[in-house]
Amino acid sequence: MKEKKPAKSKKQDLAADLKKLGARIKSLRIKNGYTNHEIFAYENGIDRVQYGRYERGAADMQYSSLLKIIRAFDMTPEEFFSDGFE
Repeated sequence: MKEKKPAKSKKQDLAADLKKLGARIKSLRIKNGYTNHEIFAYENGIDRVQYGRYERGAADMQYSSLLKIIRAFDMTPEEFFSDGFE
C-alpha cells in the first residue's frame, strides 16, 4: 500500500499562489519594457514598496490593487490569468 503524502496546508497553497501571481506581474512588467519595478509602480500610481512585495509574492493584495496592475498592462483579468495559473 502506498504511503499518503501529507496534504499541503492552505497557508502553503496561498504562499505558492502569491509567488505565481508575483512571477506573472514581474514577467509582464519586464515584457512591457520596465526593467525597474519602482519606475513601473511610480508611473502607474502604485506604491513602489508595496508593488515590490507583490512581485516577490511577499504580500497579499486587494482585488482592486490587482485590477489596477492588470489595467496598467492594458489587459483584462481573463488575459492576465490565462498564463501561469493552471
